[in-house]
Amino acid sequence: MNSDAVVLRRAGTADALPAADVWLRSFAAALPSVRCAHDEAEVRDWFLRVLVPQYETWVAVTENSVVGVMVLNGAELKQLYLDPAWRGRGLGDRFMSLAKQRRPDGLALWTFQVNKAAQRFYERHGFVEIERTDGRRNDEREPDVRYVWQPRADLPWRPGLDETRCREGAHPNSG
Repeated sequence: MNSDAVVLRRAGTADALPAADVWLRSFAAALPSVRCAHDEAEVRDWFLRVLVPQYETWVAVTENSVVGVMVLNGAELKQLYLDPAWRGRGLGDRFMSLAKQRRPDGLALWTFQVNKAAQRFYERHGFVEIERTDGRRNDEREPDVRYVWQPRADLPWRPGLDETRCREGAHPNSG
């Protein structure tokens, strides 16, 4: 099945646990050297109590399962995770297109420095690195990278839009 057969839609309560499972599988596959700061039960609870009801959470759904999740909060792309079997099939591109449609004035995000594949993906989609940190301010204590995307070069980035420190792989208990 290709990504065209997948529906992107807003997540509902019933999607919270399947989306959390995608997050857990993707984190383990994409970031094997990064310590997950929260156990599986905490991640599932976070999706159920925080991400789905409080943030703009989207899921990618096949006939019967969630295969991707994207979370937006203000101008911040908080989470973008795909089931490992769905990487490289255009689904991330579809989520990125949706994120830019939903936030036409610009987006910002964090990713870990060790996640070179994510960095290539975001750069391919026009994101520019603006900061690197040593990781002291994230739950995993893992060096990270701040990226921004602006639709037009003549629009200055406004860092006050949403500077929370929740990056790819981080748990929103920190943001």
